[in-house]
Amino acid sequence: MNKIIDGKLVSSIIKENLKKEISSLDEKLTLVVIQVGNNEASNIYVNKKINLCNEIGINSIYKKYDDIDEEILIKEIEKFNNDSSINGILVQLPLPDSFNTKKVINSISYKKDVDGLTSINLGKLYNNEESIIPCTAKGIMKLLDYYNVLLEGKKVSIVGRSNLVGIPLFKLLLDRNCTVTMCHSKTKDLKSSLKESDIIISATGKKGLITRVMVKEGTVVIDVGISRIENKIYGDVCFDEVEERASLITKVPGGVGPMTVICLMENTLDCYKIQKNMKNL
Repeated sequence: MNKIIDGKLVSSIIKENLKKEISSLDEKLTLVVIQVGNNEASNIYVNKKINLCNEIGINSIYKKYDDIDEEILIKEIEKFNNDSSINGILVQLPLPDSFNTKKVINSISYKKDVDGLTSINLGKLYNNEESIIPCTAKGIMKLLDYYNVLLEGKKVSIVGRSNLVGIPLFKLLLDRNCTVTMCHSKTKDLKSSLKESDIIISATGKKGLITRVMVKEGTVVIDVGISRIENKIYGDVCFDEVEERASLITKVPGGVGPMTVICLMENTLDCYKIQKNMKNL
């Protein structure tokens, strides 16, 4: 039995469906990608997003600022908010330390917030209202569904409590009737918590955090973490040893990453539908 959850495969299926739907529209979708500074990892991620836009027929506008004042950046975002030809706005994170990230993100119109990170979209998610869902959390749920992972009644441990992954994922899993434990840097005895879990999702960026002794037989393991050490990419999970016990497991890279990017494209289409009153939000 193949234990590997293949994010590339699932994302390619979604991509083909998206291409068909986007090609049938009367208008061309446009996504604005904003980057501040020259973070090497951000450069790679932005290129992946722009390349995928090109593949599926979304027009992309790339605005890279080596040095810009926060208030000027917010004014630029407001221009895009008011431009009806722009369907989605993405601010690549992390922003430089001098920036108030929450303020910048919340300057994006919630109807163009393709990352689903504005307080309005997160608030709607937590209040069971239709919303734009953060891409990585959305992608993980799609992977679990594609591989027919039974969620109702299962014990799930999430390691990492970020707004990007852990916190929205907590709500999405709770809505599917899971019993969810949120683990983080202050959690005492992580091993005991994980050992009881049917599903483990780790998103910390700490190489080798999850080892074989933390995982019971038959656990589904989703590795979201990415660490770059000497030009090599590692996940949070010690893959070779944990694979022996897992019933299903993602690799890094090739697992969650492709799902995050394709869900960004899906969110761009959803934003378009919201703006055209084809979808309620």
